[in-house]
Amino acid sequence: MKKVVLGLLAAIFFTACGNDNDDIGITPDPEVSNYRDAMREFVIGISQKAHIANPGFIVIPQNGIELVSTTGEANGAPHADYLNAISGNGQEDFLYGYDNDDQATPASVTSYLKGFLDLSKNAGKTILTIDYCSAPSKMSESYTINNSFGYVSFAAPERSLTIIPAAQPNNVNSNVITTLSEAKNFLYLINPENFTTKADFIAAVSATNYDAVIMDLFINDEEFTAAEIAQLKNKANGGKRLIISYMSIGEAEDYRYYWNSSWSSAKPDWVAAENPDWPGNFKVKYWNQEWQGIIYKNYDSYLDKITAAGFDGVYLDIIDAFEYFEQ
Repeated sequence: MKKVVLGLLAAIFFTACGNDNDDIGITPDPEVSNYRDAMREFVIGISQKAHIANPGFIVIPQNGIELVSTTGEANGAPHADYLNAISGNGQEDFLYGYDNDDQATPASVTSYLKGFLDLSKNAGKTILTIDYCSAPSKMSESYTINNSFGYVSFAAPERSLTIIPAAQPNNVNSNVITTLSEAKNFLYLINPENFTTKADFIAAVSATNYDAVIMDLFINDEEFTAAEIAQLKNKANGGKRLIISYMSIGEAEDYRYYWNSSWSSAKPDWVAAENPDWPGNFKVKYWNQEWQGIIYKNYDSYLDKITAAGFDGVYLDIIDAFEYFEQ
């Protein structure tokens, strides 16, 4: 859910903003020769472990779309190992929201992103786009244009992703959805702060007909159980849907179960600067073994919790963290 920042814009942004941790996280790491390859390897590792537990498990990285190309250019060859590890790509701000919510994304940015998204799509991957717009005319345009490109889209009326839009899903259907490629629409609802209890959340989502729901593993610091996730897989119209868990892998979040209270005063050397747009979110050296252990390598890792709860897949955020370290 973090805003996409491309190339030179990222360098300008972080130079201008600065941070309180200038001595950590931004010096080139001698252990890493290529930050993009390091992120690809991270995603591939997550995918490989998840597929041991569930061969049909869905893996969707959000943003950082340049990783689908071997050269980092839209006309480059597809990166086969990376693409084989994922089911699709998520992309924020494709048509609306790049500069400001409810504002059209510059045509040059949309064109840039589309080149990479099509590279992935032509390799057989499903493209999920999120546009941040609330005006009905803009939401309608977002759905129409994304549909014409063969992308599955969600027009999010607010960036905090706390609400379910009142209207029926775009391309609503009663189909049984068992793979990401079958989904014609999705709901992006990763912040459950508007729901007091699990029961409230489950009732609200169960009343919808979305083909896929991207949500958090937790509500009020409590994990959803496998029985509750199974309940959420039923659409109101009788069809079945996919339930996919959000997981940030390029930033550590100080409200997560894994956050050690001592880190607030003395952070590990792999925790870098705080994200100025999202307080409590910290860039991490995502190639670090301790961080990767938390995410997927350790017993009872974050990924283990997600698979044990019966989610159909995982939605990986802050894939574009490589841009921060490249600068």
